[in-house]
Amino acid sequence: MEVGLVEVALDDQEIIARVAALDIGKAEVVCCVRVPGAGPRTRRMQEVRTYTTMTRSLLAMADWLTGLGVTRVVMEATGDYWRPPFYLLENTVETWLVNAKDVKHLPGRPKTDRLDAVWLCKVAERQMLRPSFVPPPAFRELRDLTRYRVDLITTRTAEKQRVEKLLEDALLTELPGGRFVSCGEIPRRVVSVRCHGRSSGYAAGSVVVGGAVSRVA
Repeated sequence: MEVGLVEVALDDQEIIARVAALDIGKAEVVCCVRVPGAGPRTRRMQEVRTYTTMTRSLLAMADWLTGLGVTRVVMEATGDYWRPPFYLLENTVETWLVNAKDVKHLPGRPKTDRLDAVWLCKVAERQMLRPSFVPPPAFRELRDLTRYRVDLITTRTAEKQRVEKLLEDALLTELPGGRFVSCGEIPRRVVSVRCHGRSSGYAAGSVVVGGAVSRVA
């Protein structure tokens, strides 16, 4: 039986040459940078710095990363704390926001923030992470505007329902003939009469809705 020769595979490990990782908290950001070392042997050099989450400090961090020639910055999506560093860095360097679930399943994660940044940087340089989608600034502004509009509509609806319930308890939503009015009819006119007094053009002590008259106490 002929036995084949075992060949040695010389696969070059594909790593990101200049990479940084951020461990972001509410008050501070731990930044780890790994770059190629000098000399014939390809050793990696790293440095860890801690910055506050104030804008001036984050700008200083961005200048430091730019000066080192960092080509990719990786950070974990933790609450909303990632937003200021991400927004400051996205126009300067390739910035990745990684899903916390993807990072959690990788082995060897330490407990401290400083070691966590180093570990995340080592994982990122070996391309073991994938970025999450972050909309561009124009899309983010439109999304925030539409979400704010939805919140305003929800608040308005809840307030209308509260006023309607208040008027129902005061027996002011029933018209002659046993007809009941919807939320938008009686409440607005009753509130208008209450706010402007009896001289607002309505009959004293009554509110006219669709030709019917409802008594106002």
